[in-house]
Amino acid sequence: MLTGTTKNLGVMGWPIAHSLSPVIQMAAIEAAGLDYAYIALPVKPGELPQAVAGLKALQFRGWNVTIPHKQAIMPLLDDIDEAARTIGAVNTVVNDGGHLTGYNTDCVGAIMGLQQAGFDVQGKKVVMLGGGGAARAVIWGLLQHGASRVTIGARNPAKIAPLAKDFAAYGAVVTAEWHSELFQQALGEADLLINTTPLGMAPKVDAAPPVDWQAVLPTAFVYDIIYTPEETLFLRQAREHGHRTLNGEYMLAGQGAASLYYWTGVQPDLQVMQQALHRALLLE
Repeated sequence: MLTGTTKNLGVMGWPIAHSLSPVIQMAAIEAAGLDYAYIALPVKPGELPQAVAGLKALQFRGWNVTIPHKQAIMPLLDDIDEAARTIGAVNTVVNDGGHLTGYNTDCVGAIMGLQQAGFDVQGKKVVMLGGGGAARAVIWGLLQHGASRVTIGARNPAKIAPLAKDFAAYGAVVTAEWHSELFQQALGEADLLINTTPLGMAPKVDAAPPVDWQAVLPTAFVYDIIYTPEETLFLRQAREHGHRTLNGEYMLAGQGAASLYYWTGVQPDLQVMQQALHRALLLE
């Protein structure tokens, strides 16, 4: 029940009507019996400074940040933690009495999904497809959890080359063109293969990254951070070649759980969040 003591949370973006964050956050809030409300916050790109000032003035405890504000919000905050600063994006803001701190929980969600599936990143060799904003969060999570090497493949290696430099202080990161000998060699050694590109995302479900499945170790675990559709063409190909697979639902729920913990200090029920998300996706 909403009362005068209810604390406010939300997710800002433009557009925002499609966001499922309110669904998963309210499910967790209700399950934990917390006196919080979580709503969608439509914020046009040109109105971001006013929106941040307004949420601060309205005593919002915090909010999530999504496209197109993840980078633009950073200069408007008082502090940014190391993960968000290295990744170059904020997806969670915590308001401590008017002091705004930015975090990135996408990296937490990415690893939480793997942990839920029983895959331990420690000491593993990873091949990643794509080097965009989502990839940066996944790379941070992998390196922080002890991955021995991350090889990033893309169509344009020059575009992803800065990633090796940006993350060099945290672990071994190599970049390569998808069809290069270096990439094919890494593919044949990978314990974990991750797609962070939008290839295969609805509505363009017939697309997939170019993978020579004959070169992939039979024991390799295959992960796609896309969650619509539930099984991308990439994951279907992996499953048909005998690989264990995981989609992006757990990452989305996991990052939301980490955000809620930052705001409330309460560890939410991840299973409740995952179930709420899955039900919502089935209705779309």
